[in-house]
Amino acid sequence: MNTEISGIILTYLLTLAIAIPLGRYIARVFKGEKTWLDFMAPVERFIFRFSGIDTKKEMNWKQHMFALLTINALWLFYAFFCLLFQSHLPLNPDGNPNQTPDLAFNTAISFLVNCNLQDYSGESGATYFTQHFVFMFLHFVSAATGIAALIVLFRALKDKVTDKLGNYWEYFVKSITRILLPIAFVIAVILAFNGMPTSYKGKDTLITMQGDTAHISRGPAAALVAIKHLGTNGGGWFGANSAHPLENPNYLTNTVELVAQLIIPMGLVFALGFYLNKKKFAYVIFGVMTIGMLMFMIPTINAELHGNPAIAKMGVSQPTGAMEGKEVRFGPANSAYWSIMTTVTSTGSVNSMHDSAMPVSGLMMMGGMMVNCFYGGCGVGFLNFYIFIIIAVFISGLMVGRTPEFFGRKIEAREMKIASLIALLHPFIILVGTAISSYVLVHMPNADWAVKPSTWLNSPGYHGFSEMLYQYSSSAANNGSGFEGLADNNIFWNVSAGFVMILGRFLPIIGPVAIAGILANKKFIPESAGTLKSDTSTFGIMIFAVILIIAALSFFPSLALGPIAEHFSLK
Repeated sequence: MNTEISGIILTYLLTLAIAIPLGRYIARVFKGEKTWLDFMAPVERFIFRFSGIDTKKEMNWKQHMFALLTINALWLFYAFFCLLFQSHLPLNPDGNPNQTPDLAFNTAISFLVNCNLQDYSGESGATYFTQHFVFMFLHFVSAATGIAALIVLFRALKDKVTDKLGNYWEYFVKSITRILLPIAFVIAVILAFNGMPTSYKGKDTLITMQGDTAHISRGPAAALVAIKHLGTNGGGWFGANSAHPLENPNYLTNTVELVAQLIIPMGLVFALGFYLNKKKFAYVIFGVMTIGMLMFMIPTINAELHGNPAIAKMGVSQPTGAMEGKEVRFGPANSAYWSIMTTVTSTGSVNSMHDSAMPVSGLMMMGGMMVNCFYGGCGVGFLNFYIFIIIAVFISGLMVGRTPEFFGRKIEAREMKIASLIALLHPFIILVGTAISSYVLVHMPNADWAVKPSTWLNSPGYHGFSEMLYQYSSSAANNGSGFEGLADNNIFWNVSAGFVMILGRFLPIIGPVAIAGILANKKFIPESAGTLKSDTSTFGIMIFAVILIIAALSFFPSLALGPIAEHFSLK
């Protein structure tokens, strides 16, 4: 076993070692038990008093969703107008211009929904003000939005019969003060002490060894990079994201950033077990997610270590794998590990160029986003997984001739209709978006979208199709990574991807919370000999099968036109 593979294994084990106690801590926070961060309580009380919030007033699921949607609508307008007029705001030492209306529309939505798809370059497309007071602000609140929505579901699963599911604002604020802010602070300190910029000065000017003059962008990046990973946001300070040496200076920062983007998605699964006192159920869910992740991880690492067979046929040796576009300091295996971990979660940060990956690797990355529930993002990962649980329980009930039950509640037609619509929404918006863009490319190649469709793609044929499919998969999964060969900063892509991001964010939050709220208000049915056990390997296998079948039926034809066809064309 080489050191690259050893490093990957140790990174994952370190992540797991942090995620389990973090999950226990998260459960204690939202159960109202004492924790070592109780000293934040006065700050929280001040926020609630200042905002006129009574945290003792409990909400039903509809009131939770109304609060979530209204505050997010407010943040959307705030972000849009800041980006539209950023050149007139302070903290702009490099004199960066305003964003165009379509780019501001895309960027504001992107950061609001935890996607952070960047159709601009961070150094030139944003100012220090918007990086901090728009992007970093949204990094915190978008992650807290997902966590708060998940805690509503936790509460619905915990109580036997209720429509009182706690207070949204309490969940939201505590997600920031007790989880995101303290952990992000620790990460930012580590990153800053390892060479990541923290200065508010503008570009530095250097003379290279060749005698050329170079202008080096910098800025207070460490704080943003910490929460970009911890909150599974992914929006980088620099255009190259964590492939930029100032945003990822060394192996330690690379490991810290990898661990950071996984500990909350993984920790929330364990938090479910501690919160409900059903640890075996959480272990089953975690096992399914981990097997799914490995299903994408192993082929990707293998593909990147072996390199391109077309080059091998030319008689060129590739002892280190396919290195073009990879992180040369850490090797292709590490780049492969990062690319999967960032796409099975909704992080979307990169330490290599995904467009340069082997076709099999691109297939696995898109697969992670198309499934969108193996770990997933902060809160929304399990919300997506919950939809598949409902479908699996319903199918299992039909197979044995019983009314499907989950945690003592009958799953009936209303819940299944919601679950089915949410399960179908994800492939619908990805495939419709890809179909429209393909039609425009073929039939309207010279249309005036600022950039002509005929020049959208860096690569023709199968890979060009993959670039468009990847863009909508990333948008729908609120991921934000991309095949950067796509020329996406134009009216068509900014607007179409913007709508896909909104639909891909909020409907998959509303649907699971609605199902949980409806079930929580039903009569509780004690377990009997005929009840399907939810903490067994059989249940885990059933869920895994449902996920794979739905994903395969939805996406195989489109994948066959892109990365699968490209893979076989290399032989």
